Amino acid sequence: MQIRRAINPYSLIFAIRAAAFKIVNLANPVAGIYIHIPFCKKACHYCNFHFSTHTGLQNDFTGALLKEIEIRKDYLEGEQVETIYFGGGTPSLLPPADLGRILDSIFSRFSVCGTPEITLEANPDDMTLLNLKSWKTLGVNRLSIGLQSFFDEDLVWMNRAHDASQALEAPERAREAGFEHFSIDLIYGFPLLGDEKWGKNLHRAIKIRPDHISCYALTVENRTALDKMIRNRQSPPIDPERQASQFLSGIRILEAAGYEHYEISSFALPGKRSRHNSAYWSSKKYMGLGPSAHSFNGSGRQWNISNNALYIKYLAESKSFFDTEILRPIDRINEYIMTSLRTREGLDLSYIMENHGSGSREKLELKARPYILNRQMEKKEKKLVLTTEGKLFADGIASALFFD
Repeated sequence: MQIRRAINPYSLIFAIRAAAFKIVNLANPVAGIYIHIPFCKKACHYCNFHFSTHTGLQNDFTGALLKEIEIRKDYLEGEQVETIYFGGGTPSLLPPADLGRILDSIFSRFSVCGTPEITLEANPDDMTLLNLKSWKTLGVNRLSIGLQSFFDEDLVWMNRAHDASQALEAPERAREAGFEHFSIDLIYGFPLLGDEKWGKNLHRAIKIRPDHISCYALTVENRTALDKMIRNRQSPPIDPERQASQFLSGIRILEAAGYEHYEISSFALPGKRSRHNSAYWSSKKYMGLGPSAHSFNGSGRQWNISNNALYIKYLAESKSFFDTEILRPIDRINEYIMTSLRTREGLDLSYIMENHGSGSREKLELKARPYILNRQMEKKEKKLVLTTEGKLFADGIASALFFD
C-alpha cells in the first residue's frame, strides 16, 4: 500500500498501521465498524438522527469513545474487519487529530484486513483542501458527501450549513486531494423540488461522475423541525405521488447513465458498491461505537445510550452505557426478509431453507405469490426479487412476508 508524503503528525501512525496489516481474502467480508460522531453545525429540519449542535463536549466525547473501543475489543470475536465507517452527525467536524487517535485505537485492537474501506461522511463546508489531505493521510479512502441539492433555495429550506457553490466545488476539491472514491447524497420528494429541478440535480450529479450516488426520499419524522413546520402550516405536506414519480425517474436517469441500482436508495458504477452498507444488507456482523450506535454480532443486538453527556459519564464511571437484545430465530428471518428485499440480488430462498428449514421456504413462497402475480416481485431461479414497481412498496411487501 502506498503511503503518501506526511502533511500532519498522524501520517507516521498510518504508516505503522499499514505495515502491520495482515492481507486476507476479501471474497467473504466478515465484519464492519461504525463510529457515530454526534455533532453538527446546524440542525437540518428533516433530521431525526442523534446529534447535538453544542460541541463543548467534543474533547470528552473522543476520550469516552476511545475507552469504549478498549472495552469492546472482543465484541467481534477476532473476526477480520473489512470496513470502517465514520457517520453522524457530521464526522467532518471532528479534528483530524481526533480521527487519527480513533483509527489508531481501532487498528491496534482489531484485526483489520489489508485493504479496508474507510469512509468518512463529510459536509461540503468542511471539505477544505487542508482537511481533505489530512483525512487522506490518515487512511480515509472514501467519502460520503452530503450535498442533498445543487440549489440554494433547497439548502436554505433544509437548513443545511453549505450553499450551492460549495456543493459543486466539494467533489472537485476531493479529487484534487486524491480521493478516487466518493459518494454523493441527494434528497427528493420535498415541496420545493419539482420534477424538472430533480432532473437537473441528477444530471449535475452524473456530470460530476462519482462512483456512488445515494438518493433518499424525504420523510417527515416525529419531533423534527419539519414535522412542526408542516403541522403549523409553515410548509406544504409531502406529496406521495410526486415522491413515487421522482423515485422512478431517478432510477431511469441514473441507470441510463451507467449506474447500477443495487439497493433501494443506492446507485453505483460497476464494481463500486459501498462495501460497508452492503455488509448490513447481507447480515454481516458489525460493531457500532458512540452514542446511539447499534451493533449486531450474529445472534443479538446492542445499542448505545442516545445522550452525549450520559454516554461520557457512564464510560468515565465504568457503568453500563448500552442495552442488548438476543434475537429469536423468527426475528432473524424477518430481518433478513426486510434487508434482502431492498437489494438487487433479492431474497435467497436457499438461504432460508439452509438456515430455517424447508417449511419456512415453502411458507415464504406462498406469501410471495400474490406479489408475483401483481408483477411487484419476480422469482429468479431461487431468489425473490422486487420489480421496479415493487420497490415503491418495498417496506409493505417485506412486512407482509414476515413470519409471526
